[in-house]
Amino acid sequence: MRCIIQRVSEASVQVGATIKGKIGKGLFILLGVEENDNDEDVIWLSRKIVNLRIFNDQQDLMNLSLSDTCGELLVVSQFTLFASTKKGNRPSFILAAKPDKAAALYELFLKQLELESGRSVQKGVFGAHMKVSIINDGPVTLFIDTKNKE
Repeated sequence: MRCIIQRVSEASVQVGATIKGKIGKGLFILLGVEENDNDEDVIWLSRKIVNLRIFNDQQDLMNLSLSDTCGELLVVSQFTLFASTKKGNRPSFILAAKPDKAAALYELFLKQLELESGRSVQKGVFGAHMKVSIINDGPVTLFIDTKNKE
């Protein structure tokens, strides 16, 4: 699994004319699922995200986690995180999981995030064309790949 995590002041996702998910201060997460991802990736990644110390403390240092704050979560599926641009100019998405598998792991990830964080998680609509609005706070943007745990 791969994800882009952005610390935000606010974020929302819209499908057509309908807002499907909206948060204030918290984390906006783009999640991509690879064909060989599994439940272990979901558990590791959700724990990592909830415990990342990327919120500022009283000394303005990134020292607090989502668990330490009243931060909210918004997750959007993003198969293009597995784009390969090695050959030619048109990206290949061959590494991305097929929709059935990706949707199942996306839903499991949402449930695991709720379990780990103790709060509800806002979400986009899997496979839909979405319009995302964010106000990145910091800006703070992180990339995590469960197959390359740096």
